Amino acid sequence: MKIRYRLREALIGLSFIWIWIVGFLVFTCYPLIRTLLFSFSQVKITAEGVKTTFIGWENYRNALFLNVEFGDTLATYFVETLVIVPIIVVFALIVSLLLNVKIRGKGIFRTIYFLPVIITSGPVIKQLMDQGATTLPGIQTIIEMSKLHESMPELLADLIVFLLTSFITILWFSGVQMLIFLAGLQKLDSSMYEAASIDGASRWESFWKLTLPALNPMIIVNMVYTVIMQSVFSLNPVITQIQSAMYDAKYGMGYSAAMAWIYFLVMLVLLGVLVLVTRQRERNR
Repeated sequence: MKIRYRLREALIGLSFIWIWIVGFLVFTCYPLIRTLLFSFSQVKITAEGVKTTFIGWENYRNALFLNVEFGDTLATYFVETLVIVPIIVVFALIVSLLLNVKIRGKGIFRTIYFLPVIITSGPVIKQLMDQGATTLPGIQTIIEMSKLHESMPELLADLIVFLLTSFITILWFSGVQMLIFLAGLQKLDSSMYEAASIDGASRWESFWKLTLPALNPMIIVNMVYTVIMQSVFSLNPVITQIQSAMYDAKYGMGYSAAMAWIYFLVMLVLLGVLVLVTRQRERNR
């Protein structure tokens, strides 16, 4: 009887998600598997259809060891994302703390802050970047960017220039993270803050000992979301290279697929590093 009840519950649950499962298998799983097969093949598109010739790891070797530009772009992406993610998460946490207090017009402020997430699609953000709306006003006159490359390593100089010229863009991408933190803050029990206050804890101590540990799951979620968001951004230079290689007669779809899988593995490594660092910080508390 209990088995039948559980089976009925499982079937009811599947009836709600079967459309998503079919969509995932057809539009996500199948393209991923086919792309993986393409990455080990030389792909030619003819009038008769797509023809593949198995060439093993050649596409991966060419992408990693012969295409210097792709390797440099991957390294830059890894370092920039490693720096950008904590900035976005910390900024979103600060704003969520400010928006969680009891003030008039709190909903309006939340809407205004979240608005850039809606309007900054690919074409819109490209127009804003071309017009200089995503940079700090007058930053080019205050700091001579060329001298940074003369006084420090190239990778570090490129990172500083990127942060200075794209700081506003970075902050624009923290709207979703702010909402996640805000939802987590509103779920916290006010009684534990009252108990901490009675024991003599200051607000700063309550934040470090109560609020931040309670928000640790949201921090991990926001880090994962931010890495994925930055990685699939339409103006990402790595994605631009992969797309250009796909339509280049010299490289083709197989080589582009290998580049995409290398990029995917680098993104997984980056996610693993950030999640492990966050969990290690939680264990050390």
